[in-house]
Amino acid sequence: MNFSRQRTSPINAGEIINYKNVDLLRRFITEQGKILPRRLTGVTAKQQRQLAKAVKQARILGFLQFLYKE
Repeated sequence: MNFSRQRTSPINAGEIINYKNVDLLRRFITEQGKILPRRLTGVTAKQQRQLAKAVKQARILGFLQFLYKE
């Protein structure tokens, strides 16, 4: 039997993936600052590409840190 599971996206329909939306981006990076893979977060491929691009932009502009050292 093949059961297809309908997954809900962790990103709401109204949320825009943008480098300025730091609270959203922090949900998709680890404590070390790595971008989480798609299979763990449950986002679509298109959303994952947008997330990666937004995280990299936010890092360069200083909104997000490259590394989180304690």
